[in-house]
Amino acid sequence: MPENPRGDADAFVRVRGANENNLRHVDVDVPRDAIVAFTGVSGSGKSSLAFGTIFTEAQRRYLESVAPYARRLIQQGHDPHVESITGLPPAVALQQRRGAPSSRSSVGTVTTLSNSLRMLFSRAGTFPAGFTTRLDSDAFSPNTAAGACPECHGVGVAHTVTEDTLVPDPSLSIRDGAIAAWPGAWQAKNLRDITIALGYDVDRPWRELDQADRDWLLFTDEQPVVQITPQRDRVAKPYKGTFWSAKKFVFHTLADSQSASMRSRVLGFVRTGVCPLCGGTGLRREALAVTFAGHSIAELNALPIRELAEVLRPTTRIRDAAPALPTTASGERTDVAVAITTDLVARIQVLLDLGLGYLGLGRVTTTLSPGEMQRLRLATQLRSGLFGVVYVLDEPSAGLHPDDAAPLLDVLEQLRASGNSVFVVEHNMDVVRRADWIVDVGPGAGEAGGAVLYSGEVAGLAGVEDSATRPFLFPDESAAVRRERREATGILSLQGVSLHNLDGLDVEIPLGVFTAVTGVSGSGKSTLVSRVLRQVVERHVRGDVDETDADDAALDADDPSERIAEATLPSSSTDTLRVGSVTGMDGVDRLVRVDQKPIGRTPRSNLATYTGLFDAVRTVFAATDLARERGYAPGRFSFNVAGGRCETCLGEGYVSVELLFLPGSYGRCPTCHGARYNPETLEVTYDGKNIADVLGMTVDEAAPFLAAVPAASRSLRTLQDVGLGYLRLGQPATELSGGEAQRIKLATELQRARRGHTLYLLDEPTTGLHPSDVRLLLAQLHALVDSGDTVVVVEHEMDVVAAADWVIDLGPSGGDAGGRIVAQGTPEAVAAAPDSRTGPHLARRLGG
Repeated sequence: MPENPRGDADAFVRVRGANENNLRHVDVDVPRDAIVAFTGVSGSGKSSLAFGTIFTEAQRRYLESVAPYARRLIQQGHDPHVESITGLPPAVALQQRRGAPSSRSSVGTVTTLSNSLRMLFSRAGTFPAGFTTRLDSDAFSPNTAAGACPECHGVGVAHTVTEDTLVPDPSLSIRDGAIAAWPGAWQAKNLRDITIALGYDVDRPWRELDQADRDWLLFTDEQPVVQITPQRDRVAKPYKGTFWSAKKFVFHTLADSQSASMRSRVLGFVRTGVCPLCGGTGLRREALAVTFAGHSIAELNALPIRELAEVLRPTTRIRDAAPALPTTASGERTDVAVAITTDLVARIQVLLDLGLGYLGLGRVTTTLSPGEMQRLRLATQLRSGLFGVVYVLDEPSAGLHPDDAAPLLDVLEQLRASGNSVFVVEHNMDVVRRADWIVDVGPGAGEAGGAVLYSGEVAGLAGVEDSATRPFLFPDESAAVRRERREATGILSLQGVSLHNLDGLDVEIPLGVFTAVTGVSGSGKSTLVSRVLRQVVERHVRGDVDETDADDAALDADDPSERIAEATLPSSSTDTLRVGSVTGMDGVDRLVRVDQKPIGRTPRSNLATYTGLFDAVRTVFAATDLARERGYAPGRFSFNVAGGRCETCLGEGYVSVELLFLPGSYGRCPTCHGARYNPETLEVTYDGKNIADVLGMTVDEAAPFLAAVPAASRSLRTLQDVGLGYLRLGQPATELSGGEAQRIKLATELQRARRGHTLYLLDEPTTGLHPSDVRLLLAQLHALVDSGDTVVVVEHEMDVVAAADWVIDLGPSGGDAGGRIVAQGTPEAVAAAPDSRTGPHLARRLGG
C-alpha cells in the first residue's frame, strides 16, 4: 500500500485486522473530511469494509453510550470482525433498499415534508365559512382516526356490491339461483329454507319482487335466526338457521374464509372503485374543504414537488405578515404561514438539486427505485446540518441518468464542505473520478477478493495493474465501441399508450434485437417497459409467463387497503393503463422479466435451491451405495425438513443468542458446527465429500466436482458465464445483492430449453454491477438475442446503451415534462440527436 500523501496523521480512520465476510486481515487508512470512493468488482468485499466494518463499528460504539434499558428497544447489528478502528467519528448509513412493505410510506413521510404541509393547512389554511374550530394537523392525514374518511377508512378505494352484481339474471327465482352470490350445495338450500321461513316468495322471478324486499335480502346487516324443519331422506330434524344477506355473506367470506377458491368466487361479485365520499383522497370532507393558495392538501400532494414549490413560493415573499391567531380566521398571510412555507421551499430545493423534482409528496415508496429512496434520505440528512459525521452511502448514483449525476456530486461536496466525511461504495466511474480518495478492493470476488489493492488519491490507481477498476477509470480513448447492428425481424407496435406521464404515446419495439430504453429520471422509461409492455404482452401470452414472473406478479399485486400514503387526488387518466391498438403480437410467444428482487425471503433460500441444481445434487447423494443401503431418499439431504437436518438449529447451521443489553450473538450450532445436517446424513459421501461440503463450495469449485452430473453442471456453467463463480452454493438469499439476484435469475433462464420467441424485459440490470461485471452481463444478453429472442432493457449505463441495436430515448425531462420519445434509432443516430439529453453522453462513449 502506498504512503498516504496527506500530512495530518490524525485525519484518518485507521482500520486494523478487518476480517468481515471475505476480507482477509485488512489494514487500511481512510481520510476523514473527504469524499472516499470504495471500488471493486461485485463481491470483492468493498461493502464489507465500508458498511460491515466501518459503519457497523461506529454504530456499535454509539449504542454503547445509550442506556441499557433503551438499548433493548433498538435493533442492533453484530459486532464487526475487526481488531481495532481508530479515529472513527459517528456514522450515518444510507443503504440501497426498497420502500417499506406498507404502501403507507410516501415521499412526504420519508422526507417529513408531509408533516410540515399538514401543519401549514392546520395553522394557516383558509377555512370555509361555518368552521368554528381549527382542525388539528392529524385531520389532514388519511392514516389517522381524525383524518381518515369514514367510508373507506382512509384507503381511498371503496369495495361495493350492487344488485346487478349479486343478481346477474333477474328473470330467475330465488329457488332457481337468482342470488348468485349466495353459496351453493347444502348452504344454498339452507338459505332458501330460511328465506321461506321469513315469509319471502322464493318461486317468483326476482324482478317481480318488491324493491324493499330485494334490498333487504341483498343488503341487510340483520341476521334473524329461525327454526327450520328440513325434509330429506325421511329424516326431519329441526335446527336453528341464521340468515345472511348476499352482501354480508360476500364480505364475511372475503374477510374470514380460509378457502382461496371461495374468496376468488365471491370476489367476482365485488366492484372496486374510487370512494364516492372522499373522491379517492382518503380524507374526511371537512379536511378537503380547507385550502391553501386555492388548493386542497390532496391537490398539493398530487403535484410534482417542483410545481409545489412554485405554489408555496409567493407566501415566502410576504413582507407585511400579520401575527397568527389561534382561530380559523388566522388566514394565509401570517408569520406562521411565511415560516412554514419558507422551510418547505428550502427543503424541496434540496430534492430539486438531487433531480427528484418530478416526484409528488403522495408518491408511495414501494414504487420508487432504491436510488430514488436513497436520495430522499440523503436530502433529509443534508438539511439536518450535522457536523463531523461519516456518511456511508451505497451507490448514490444508482438509477441516475448521467445528466442527473452532476447535482448529486454537488450535494456530496456540500456535505464534505459542511465538515463531514463521505464514504461511497460506487461503480459509476464519473462519481469515482470526482472523489478525493479511492479504496480499491479485490482483485476478484469472494475468496479471490477481500484485499485492499490500493488506498490513495484517485490518480494513483493508474499504476495498479491488478485492479479491475483501473481500465474503466482510465479508459483507452481509442477503444471506441463499434459493432454490427442487428436488423429487426418484426415490429411490436403500441399506439395511443396512456399511463402516468405517457399520454397518447405511439411506440414501436423492434423484435429480434437488443433495445435500450433511455431517458432522465422520471421520463417514463420504467412505466413503458415494466408496466405497459409487460401488461400488454402478458395478456397475449397469459398461458406462457415465466414461473418466476408469476411469483413476482403475486408479490407486486397491490393491496387496495394499503394504497394511500398521503391524501392525494387519484387520476383515472394517469393511473389507468389505456392502449389504443396493438399489432405485431404474433411475433412473441413468451414473456420473461428478470428483475433485482430477492430470490428468497429467508436464509433457507439459496443459490442452489433457486436454480434447481440442488435437486440434482440430492438425487446424486441418494443414489450412493450407503444411502441406498439405509433407504435414504433425496429428501433426506434437504436441510429444510426433519429427517436429515440437525434438529438443534433446525437446519440453519447457526443459533442466535439474544442478550438483553448487548447486540444479539450468532454462533455456529454446537451440535452440527454449521453443517446443517445430523451426523448420520453427513456419513453419506459422494466422491469424498458430504452434502455440507458441497453446499460450502463456490460455483467455481463445484463446477469440476459436479462435472459428471449434467443437470448440476449446466446450472453451474451458466452461473459462471454471468460472473457468479465466487458465490457459495449454500449462500443464503438474504446475503445476495440485487445485482447478484438478477444474474442468478438470468442464469436460471439461460439453462432452460427454448420455447418459441421470448421477450425479455430488464429494468436497470446493471445496478450494483462493476463495469467488468457489466461486460459479462452484456455477453449473456447478446447471446439471448443471437439465439433469436428479443431483449428490452431500461438503462442509464452508457456501455449497455452503446452495445444495443436500437435505442428509444424518452424525455425531454421527468414527470409531466417527460413521457415523449425525443429520439430513437441506432446508438449512433441517438448520439447525434440534438434534442436528446442522452445523446451527448452516448456520443462520448461511442468515441464520437
